[in-house]
Amino acid sequence: MTSVLEPTVTTADIRPIDSRALSRPQVNTGFWSWITSVDHKRVGIMYGVTAMAFFVIGGLEALLIRVQLAAPNGRILDANAYNQVFTMHGTTMVFLVVMPLGAAFMNYLIPLQIGARDVAFPRLNAFSYWTFLVGGLFLYSSVFLGGMPNGGWFGYAPNTSIVYSPGHNIDFWIGGLLLTGIASTVGAVNLIVTCINLRAKGMTWFRMPIFTWMSLVTQFLLLFALPVITIALFLLMFDRNFGANFFNPANGGDPVLWQHLFWLFGHPEVYIMIMPAFGIVSEVIPTFARKPLFGYPVMVVSGIAIGFMGWGVWVHHMFSVGLGPVSLTAFSISTMFIAVPTGVKIFNWVGTMWKGSLRYTSAMMFSIGLVAMFTIGGLSGVTHSVSPHDRQQTDTYYIVAHFHYVLFGGALFGIFAGIYFWYPKVFGQILDKRLGKIHFWMWFVGFNMTFAPMHILGLQGMPRRIYTYPEGTGWEVWNAVASVGSFVLAAALLVFFYNIRKTDKKHKREAILVGGDPWDARSLEWSIPSPTPEYNFIESPEVHSVDDWWHKKYTEDSEGRMMKLPEYDEVLASGNKGLEPGQTVHLPSPSYYPIIASACLMLAAYGLVYGRSSGANYLLCVLGIGLLIATVEAWGLEPSTEPHDSLDDPDADLLFGLTPAEADRVLAGGHDTPALGAGATPEEPTS
Repeated sequence: MTSVLEPTVTTADIRPIDSRALSRPQVNTGFWSWITSVDHKRVGIMYGVTAMAFFVIGGLEALLIRVQLAAPNGRILDANAYNQVFTMHGTTMVFLVVMPLGAAFMNYLIPLQIGARDVAFPRLNAFSYWTFLVGGLFLYSSVFLGGMPNGGWFGYAPNTSIVYSPGHNIDFWIGGLLLTGIASTVGAVNLIVTCINLRAKGMTWFRMPIFTWMSLVTQFLLLFALPVITIALFLLMFDRNFGANFFNPANGGDPVLWQHLFWLFGHPEVYIMIMPAFGIVSEVIPTFARKPLFGYPVMVVSGIAIGFMGWGVWVHHMFSVGLGPVSLTAFSISTMFIAVPTGVKIFNWVGTMWKGSLRYTSAMMFSIGLVAMFTIGGLSGVTHSVSPHDRQQTDTYYIVAHFHYVLFGGALFGIFAGIYFWYPKVFGQILDKRLGKIHFWMWFVGFNMTFAPMHILGLQGMPRRIYTYPEGTGWEVWNAVASVGSFVLAAALLVFFYNIRKTDKKHKREAILVGGDPWDARSLEWSIPSPTPEYNFIESPEVHSVDDWWHKKYTEDSEGRMMKLPEYDEVLASGNKGLEPGQTVHLPSPSYYPIIASACLMLAAYGLVYGRSSGANYLLCVLGIGLLIATVEAWGLEPSTEPHDSLDDPDADLLFGLTPAEADRVLAGGHDTPALGAGATPEEPTS
């Protein structure tokens, strides 16, 4: 009998998947198959790899900042270069790293966790990824076209007006955020519809995995928050390009309007980044504590409460603006209240681990690290609900320490927990345990070395957003410690990348394959082979409870102790079965149109940037929009069925589910029609 306490690694667990059994046309292979893919799993992988590449870039920018501030009178960067690096570090980490890393997990896992074969709109899903990519490339193309954005990742007016930033730096920032906003909005609609419409039979709302729940809350936050910053960006664009005065106080505009719009988006954005990590650790901790999640319904309700309450606290970012005592009182109280549902989650994670049979895997260690670091960040944050406290520290490094403990200590610790946890499901490989733990401890130590001293620097009065400081301030020692810590973090990331490389070489050399359920986990994605087959599920599963896969393996004895069901081995083996000979599964077709549509948006964005220089350049914008309309029209005219699936064909019923080659033989008069296997469902959407 296989031990459930150790990963199940055996070459006999998985039979090879015959790609000919899939009725998706196999037009492209290799590189082009990724370019045209609409498979939610490939889209998720591309999101993750791209975000990791931007993570490296954003990390290098952070190292430049820390080298500049390591000692007084730094000369690595001048003021203008520092402003550009500082702006792009924040913009990259928020919009090009943490958000898309969350999107990577959500795209890959939501259909698997709800028992679906793909997302509701596969081609829109691909369009979402390509638009995110062109948005990031558009932002960084500014390096070669006059300079990177330099107004801070928050873009405060009037610093971003044409008067104080006459170049194209801010125009690239506006265009890049608009493109990435389109990507996130499209993805949000897609995943919301997927969660609502494509759940497996029996999966009621309170049987959904907690990661899917937190992802669904995140998508609703995106759906309502992104239009707010989109409006703000359009107003700023009209100020800069067309002489409007929305934020120009000299002509009746109001710079505080920008702050209201930006932070009305910005505070829900905090939860957009952190909620997927909450969902990840809520899956990891029960698995390695070998206990169900403590208070599952309360965890769901607290996540929904965070989503609602997150809209009522944005003004605590503006306590120093001077909005009057009524506003300060109202938003101080709301800021205190939002600590309750987040505190509930911490209590439930600790309750899940309490008296559990803990296994300190790399994923579990990163999850525990999130609980600890996020608690520190939350405690330093809730103190800012007190207006005098906030006024004293709002423009100091104390705030920098706070939000890094929340977003780095929260989101990124959770993301690495998820990578170590689901890596076997995605790639069929278990990352090296020893290197994983080295990565964790270097990450943990480097993180605290870098950001804990910033609390002290802030209390000593070191301002934010300064590019250098004189000698004799008393800030030298802690800045040096923080800078050393940043290089420890960089070394930890190198260990992680080395782990991936080493694991891949070992698995290929030794031909190791991982079983479908190497962690003895709880949710539906572990009931299918690893790596996940292209079709996800041969048959749509039927769900009877929360943690349905777990309950297929275990029950409780008369004394409440966990025990294996008699059919445990048979159930575990069922998670490694692929298609039987003759079984076919209908899947959406690849398409070039998503990437072409995204490229058209990028062309239009360049037209907007350079239209101010010459009105003729707006023709580039018109061209991009025109090509986009033509692309969408062609996209819409793509057949909604495969060539041999037409309902007008009298032989359509005979041909459903066959590969094109098999269908051609049948239409030519052959009688060797392969039988469809149980559960083959040709009704999957193609767009």
